[in-house]
Amino acid sequence: MAITTLNDLLKATSRSFYLTLRVLPAAVRPQIGLAYLLARTTDTIADTEILPVSERLDALKKLRERILGQSSAPLNFGELAKQQGSSAEKLLLEKVEASLAVLKEFSAADQKLIRDVLTTITSGQELDLRRFGRWGETPGEPPSTYAVREDARPTNQIIALETAVELDDYTYRVAGCVGEFWTKICRAHLFPNARLDEKQLIADGIRFGKGLQLVNILRDLPVDLKNGRCYLPTQRLDEAKLFPEVLLLPINEEKFLKLYREYLDKAETHLRAGWRYTNTLPFGQFRARLACAWPILIGVRTIKKLRAASVIELRQRVKVSRGEVRNIIFISLLASPFPFLWRKLCPSAAKAVASGGDLA
Repeated sequence: MAITTLNDLLKATSRSFYLTLRVLPAAVRPQIGLAYLLARTTDTIADTEILPVSERLDALKKLRERILGQSSAPLNFGELAKQQGSSAEKLLLEKVEASLAVLKEFSAADQKLIRDVLTTITSGQELDLRRFGRWGETPGEPPSTYAVREDARPTNQIIALETAVELDDYTYRVAGCVGEFWTKICRAHLFPNARLDEKQLIADGIRFGKGLQLVNILRDLPVDLKNGRCYLPTQRLDEAKLFPEVLLLPINEEKFLKLYREYLDKAETHLRAGWRYTNTLPFGQFRARLACAWPILIGVRTIKKLRAASVIELRQRVKVSRGEVRNIIFISLLASPFPFLWRKLCPSAAKAVASGGDLA
């Protein structure tokens, strides 16, 4: 599969990201597209719960070695592909060798950036598997039947992160590093000579990625709890006198929503840094600006919905509709040539950017 056909695989496996990819400048589209495909492939491996954790870790290791050029042994994920309920994820695993072949077509500098970001992402996925995986599990059994940690509370079947540092580290590994990669690849190919505070730009790019991941974590909390995992740290849960198993009980709604909305505030603050990032890009880079603006605006809309939701509504998985996404894209396209209208797309973030205030 040559770079010219990379687009076909992306179109077949990602409807949402494909929209973002299409608007990106052609100079960075293949590199970002390939990094996305390989990250989706590693994520698919990590999420194949019917397989024991040890087998998934082994498959991730083999793929990482191929990505880094440490091994040339052909990968055959045919058996893994058969376990996928999604045709897109099945295709990703079947075409992994074709995706890897594209990597060799980029410059040495681009290959290094792609390899670096995928190394970080896979480290996060492996950490997740080791943290939440039960090594003696029987494939297909529900989480409630698994053995629990020795230090767990009575009847506790859900494993949670311990500290805020662990949560921040996880959001960096699986998403913040993507903001860093995105910044470096765009800087190298789109505006290498622009006078920018590069250190601040990278820092905001990292926070941009962390914010998007935190939104995903908060939106997917009910599903994660059902699967025996909780990304809200026990450090904070203990302060609120809450346990992972009782977070979504109506009797705890007031205590839980207070804590939950604090995390929504944190996610929104990160996305404000992302909006500052977007507006720091040279104004002539309108395609790169749009590609950044869309996930931010969708993320802010998602936060608004989550903030207004009750516990019962959160259980039903709150999300932004396709119609709302189309509206965001249409309005942002109209506003992109006009700075005054553009700033109104994300007013609270725009105000923070204009004032130069600290978003930490």
